Formats: sequence, C-alpha cells, structure tokens
Amino acid sequence: MAAGWGLWTTASMAFVLLICIVCCGQVSVEAFPHFGRAGGGASLTDLQRHVEFFDRNKDGVITLTESITGFIAIGFEPTFATASATATHAAFGPLTTPPGKLPSTNIHISHIHRAIHGSDSGAYDKKGTFVPENFEKIFKKHAHIKPDCLTWLEIRELLIANRDLLDPISWAPAEVEWELIYQLGKDKRGYLHKETLRGVYDGTVFYQFANRTDVTLRSDV
Repeated sequence: MAAGWGLWTTASMAFVLLICIVCCGQVSVEAFPHFGRAGGGASLTDLQRHVEFFDRNKDGVITLTESITGFIAIGFEPTFATASATATHAAFGPLTTPPGKLPSTNIHISHIHRAIHGSDSGAYDKKGTFVPENFEKIFKKHAHIKPDCLTWLEIRELLIANRDLLDPISWAPAEVEWELIYQLGKDKRGYLHKETLRGVYDGTVFYQFANRTDVTLRSDV
C-alpha cells in the first residue's frame, strides 16, 4: 500500500511541475546571500547534501515553508515555488518519514534515499552515495558536441536511454528533474556544464544559484 501510494504521489508531483513549467515564463529572482551554509556535515551522503540547502535551520527536517523559500532563492517566482514545493513534499515527505513515526509532509534528510526513483542516471546508489563512474558515463554516452557539456537534445537522449520499461511512472519525475536542472544551470549558449551538474548532485550549486540575479526559467527548450 505504501509503495503504491508513493508511486501515485510521485506521478502527481510530476504532473503539477510539468504544468508549472509550461505556464511559467520569465522568473524574477532575488539574491539570498545568507541562505543556509554550503557543505553540510562530513557524515552526510551526497544525496543528503543535495537537499541540505533547503534545510534553512539545519535541523535535519525540511518543512514546506523552507522548501518554498529555497525554490524562490534559486530562481523561481513565488507561485511556481509554492506549487513545486507542495507537490514535492506530498510525494517525498511520507517516503522519508523515519520508521515508527506517523507519515508527514516534512522531508527527513536522514531518509532521503528512500525517495530515489527509477529511470534516473544512476549517479546515486541506493544509499544516496555519489557514483563517479555513472556520472562520467552521462557525458561519455551523451555529450556529442562538447565532451564536458550537455545540450537539451542530448539530455533528451539520456532520458530516453534511462527509461525503465517496467516502471513507466518513473519517467515523468526524471524528466521534470532534468528540465529544472537544465533551465537553471545552462549557460547563455544553452550548454549544461559538467561542473554545474556535479554541483547539483552534491548541492553546492544551489548556493551559487541563490546569489545569482540572472536566473530564468523558460518553457521553449
């Protein structure tokens, strides 16, 4: 029951985010020079560091309010940020609730690995540890124009190649995640650089996004 519910909420999250992507154009951004702190503790996995940016008070639990603030900080306008955060918490909050506690919409960083879904790049293992070999495969297999960059068409190729045919519900979340990563991380020529993508996986790039004033989210990829 719990696993099935998680799949449906993940699908709902993807649907809401896709609607927001289609409806949103230019995004207004404010700088957040003192938003959290980069790096996290040495004991955190890469996946935990990936989401730690959104934990403003660093108590290990990400509330809906913290996520909304975080989405705005990295470049989303408030309506999009609210929709994205709400859908994300509805999908991942119950999945990350520690054993013995009642399910909630808060996201617990200690159990974020339970939110890993299929059809992803494999750059995280099941425990949320970064796998360098799989990360490098992304560029070896799909970076055709520049060896250390990805275009949107190359990302589309990656997404199709990674689709789990036995888990079609996982396709949409993967596409939404890559859409957001590309829109926020691409340069002016439309390239997503390897260094930027690596920073997404360990969360460090979010602190850079939070201090940018030129972030845009477009739907005309």
